[in-house]
Amino acid sequence: MIKGRRHARMVALQALYELDMTRHAPEYVLGCRLKQHPLPRAGAAFAFLLVEGVLDHKRRIDRLIAKLAPEWPVEQIAVIDRNILRIAIFEILYAPDDTPFKVAIDEAVELAKMFGSDSSPRFVNGVLGTLVNRYADQINRKTNRKTNRKTNWKTNRKTDQKSPPDLSNFPPNLMMGENWQN
Repeated sequence: MIKGRRHARMVALQALYELDMTRHAPEYVLGCRLKQHPLPRAGAAFAFLLVEGVLDHKRRIDRLIAKLAPEWPVEQIAVIDRNILRIAIFEILYAPDDTPFKVAIDEAVELAKMFGSDSSPRFVNGVLGTLVNRYADQINRKTNRKTNRKTNWKTNRKTDQKSPPDLSNFPPNLMMGENWQN
């Protein structure tokens, strides 16, 4: 059985792949993916976070990929590999959650094994390893910010971070076990 966050990453990867290949709206694409692969509320929220975060930071992430793999122009990298890298880089540098960079890299390599070519896992691991080596200070500052936070979930007050996502307005038709609306 696939764990929740890995399943959410798979759904986000499929959505980003489709968005790269078509001109469909992100909400439509992710909704269709979640219809095919229902997730619990937390998993769906994580998939939305990944897709929205990658799309929000896409230009910066693509420029970074170009620096990390200069012999591979971003537009010539296989679409699946490109989006695996985008997700992992978003998680490592920009995501507000507490995913350790080693976990983000391991998950990216697993996605590459599942969806990419035979050389994809090695390529993804190499690019992300270069990221960690070159930008260790920035990654460590992000990690230190995360470990120094104090959270009071009962009163929904946090210091040094946004509040957790408010799922009360989350589209109910994207949740596991609920009826789908057309």
